[in-house]
Amino acid sequence: MEGPNGKSDVTEHYAPAPAGKDSPTSSDVRPAHAAPELAGLHDDATATTTVEEVEASKKGWFAYFKTRDFYIVLLLGYALAFQFLALCVTSTNTFSSLLVAQRTSIPAFQTLFVYVLLNIIYTSYTLYRYGFKRYGRLLLKDGWKYIILSFLDVEGNYFTVLAYRYTTILSAQLINFFAIVTVVIISFAFLGVRYHVTQVLGILVCIGGVGILIGSDHITGATSSDGISKGNQVKGDLFALLGAACYGVSNVVEEFLVSKRPLYEVVGQLGFWGMIWNGAQAGIFDKKQFQTANWSGKVGGYLTGYTLILTLFYSSVPIMFRLASAAFFNISLLTGNFWGVCIGVKVFHLHIHWMYPIAFVCIIGGLLVYFVGKKVLGEATKPWLGKNQERGVTGVGTARRRLVRGDTVV
Repeated sequence: MEGPNGKSDVTEHYAPAPAGKDSPTSSDVRPAHAAPELAGLHDDATATTTVEEVEASKKGWFAYFKTRDFYIVLLLGYALAFQFLALCVTSTNTFSSLLVAQRTSIPAFQTLFVYVLLNIIYTSYTLYRYGFKRYGRLLLKDGWKYIILSFLDVEGNYFTVLAYRYTTILSAQLINFFAIVTVVIISFAFLGVRYHVTQVLGILVCIGGVGILIGSDHITGATSSDGISKGNQVKGDLFALLGAACYGVSNVVEEFLVSKRPLYEVVGQLGFWGMIWNGAQAGIFDKKQFQTANWSGKVGGYLTGYTLILTLFYSSVPIMFRLASAAFFNISLLTGNFWGVCIGVKVFHLHIHWMYPIAFVCIIGGLLVYFVGKKVLGEATKPWLGKNQERGVTGVGTARRRLVRGDTVV
């Protein structure tokens, strides 16, 4: 909950070392073994420069391309992380399809272990950092924000996985681009984000690439749904659309929260409340399917793979939201459609049409066009954090970290 100064009431404050002592003894002081985004930095650190000064260092339409940060985002954020995240999404979609093929469709229960694992990892570390008293204050004052975030995320997972019961993997993946539309509209309307003409053009080019994918699928018959009635496929497509919308909203909410709070707190709270939401939903809606599911070693392996990959995905996404934005994150995941087909060739015996590589190039080209005209700090500066990001956390990937420590890499 934000106080009069625009900062959370549970914002971290760290007492200076008492006089006469070589080192601080307060339990609130960050230890030397703290996480990288914590050690030596805190939310009240004084910025050594301003956003205007940093952005004035390089000018022009390709200013962001001339910075070290762009190549870090390109290498870490896109070539490694975004493509890695796209592969994660594709892999989880593949595991969902394989589970349905094994007559095991348990959309809520399937994701429950992901939230349990996130809760074990990140809530444990949050308790270690905050202590029980401060963690209790967090739940009371800011818990409602994370309840909303986790609900949207749980429903996004539920409806996306449920869609695979009624439609094909390609149809479900192609519909997921609706998340981009949701992110852009909500970011514009509620967070004050204003998109440059090149960003809009980049998004349109990426969507054009998806259009080529859809066309090639119709030509090759890849979107045909043997054994799935038209009524069920429409139902599955609607579930995929609803899941994409929930994902889009949750992405914007998470981008907002990780810009203000430590990563471990946000992911830990997502796991904690998500475990409760998902557990209740699984008990209500998956009871019958759970009893009739085909339990085997293969199913256990698919569930394990789904859980581990999605946990890795949730651990990586917040950094991408800081380095770039929810919009760029979602358009970069469009390449997941290409990887989905590549995996489908081996797993589902699909055939790649010659238009697929063209679509892939269009999507990558659109991502590059997206950053034309951006200034030095790119999308790391968030309009809701103030002119010099004074209402934001000083953490890995944030613009405020760059202002406080001009020599920082990420």
